[in-house]
Amino acid sequence: QVRLVESGGGSVQNGGSLRLSCATSGIRKGDYCMAWLRRTPGTQREGVVALGYDGAPKYRFDHLKGRFAISFDNAENILYLDMTDLKPEDTATYFCAAYQRGEWAGSCEPFNHRHRHWGQGTQVTVSD
Repeated sequence: QVRLVESGGGSVQNGGSLRLSCATSGIRKGDYCMAWLRRTPGTQREGVVALGYDGAPKYRFDHLKGRFAISFDNAENILYLDMTDLKPEDTATYFCAAYQRGEWAGSCEPFNHRHRHWGQGTQVTVSD
């Protein structure tokens, strides 16, 4: 059974940094597409970045490149999202998500509708 548990959210000032963690179980890297998505109040979840099957990141939006980085610790089975130069518009609830490779053709993507497994979310608040 797949289980995802996020942690690491908090409040930071404009320009600050945070590292989010997602403890995974029931997942083997390479067999699942893993990603981070986020939701601001009153909006749908939007993709942030996925960990490609080849290990390369797949960003939903170009403006996140250079500020957000995704990685996976194989020994601990933890998915990370390192966020730098945070801006108030990054304020959101961040979710770790996954779907099994083969459920969708093609590459691993941070598309909301694809992901079957979800964590409970962790809140990130960036103030001016």
